[in-house]
Amino acid sequence: MSGESCLHQLQPQTGPIVSVSSVACPKTNTCTYRGVTGNKYVQLNVGGNLYYSTLKVLTRQDTLLRSMFSGKMEVLTDKEGWILIDRCGKRFGSILSYLRDGFVTLPKSRQGIMELLAEAKYYQIQGLIDLCQRTLQDNEEKALCVIPVITSPKEEERLIQGCVRPVVKLLYNRGNNKYSYTSNSDDNLLKNIELFEKLSLSYSSRVLFIKDVIGDEICCWSFYGQSRKLAEVCCTSIVYATEKKQTKVEFPEARIYEETLNALLYETLPVPDNSLLEATRRRNNCCSHSEEEEAVELRERVRRIHIKRYSTYDDRPLGH
Repeated sequence: MSGESCLHQLQPQTGPIVSVSSVACPKTNTCTYRGVTGNKYVQLNVGGNLYYSTLKVLTRQDTLLRSMFSGKMEVLTDKEGWILIDRCGKRFGSILSYLRDGFVTLPKSRQGIMELLAEAKYYQIQGLIDLCQRTLQDNEEKALCVIPVITSPKEEERLIQGCVRPVVKLLYNRGNNKYSYTSNSDDNLLKNIELFEKLSLSYSSRVLFIKDVIGDEICCWSFYGQSRKLAEVCCTSIVYATEKKQTKVEFPEARIYEETLNALLYETLPVPDNSLLEATRRRNNCCSHSEEEEAVELRERVRRIHIKRYSTYDDRPLGH
């Protein structure tokens, strides 16, 4: 190909002809659009992802794409006529949808929205930038999880009695230990704390989670529904070694998920009857599952009841 100007036709045969000036190079050409806008289709290669769109869509708003396809900027094309844009093409479909329709369904994940925001900033699409930033800000406010720390028995009573939601309390206080710990106790104590944090992030909109650092136990879970105590799971015990006593901390994950599930039943009135509560209880004498399998099963049951409640009463997103 010579270095002289040439005529490229990147549109269907019935569409308008757009004239471009090109500079010869081994594999690509640098072109400037000077044609009319309209329903002429353009082939776009965005980071290896191929798209078709019209000049009408690409130049609809005052963006970088309008500058590219209205003759103000040069664009790079390959030998087959695909216009090359050196950006990640993963979110370019959403860019085209917004330019075409004026709105777009945003990705569900925060990471996806941030990726789309970065592309919107590059293409200078102010409306989409505002939409992404508002959504990110709203999600941050919704995701705020506040966990009260109990400083007195009266404060604990006030929190539990004044809350219309179920309450899950974790008491952990290493200072209450009088003996040495068994080998796995430190790890199990950490697992209890990690599970409490995981549950609080997932269900903080439906359950009040509180920490107790002044109680008499080392690690103990308590579950409340409609201002009364439903269950308690104590994770510590004293074991007798050959020469001395030791404190043992356990991580009864399945039991914790079980009682959390029971507490969720107290979200609505009336109080669930005994048969419904018993259906969620673990029966050790007839259960053939291992502890780990039972924990997985109970996690799934908690997740299902979480989804069911939201799909029934509102359309809020999952907390996890």
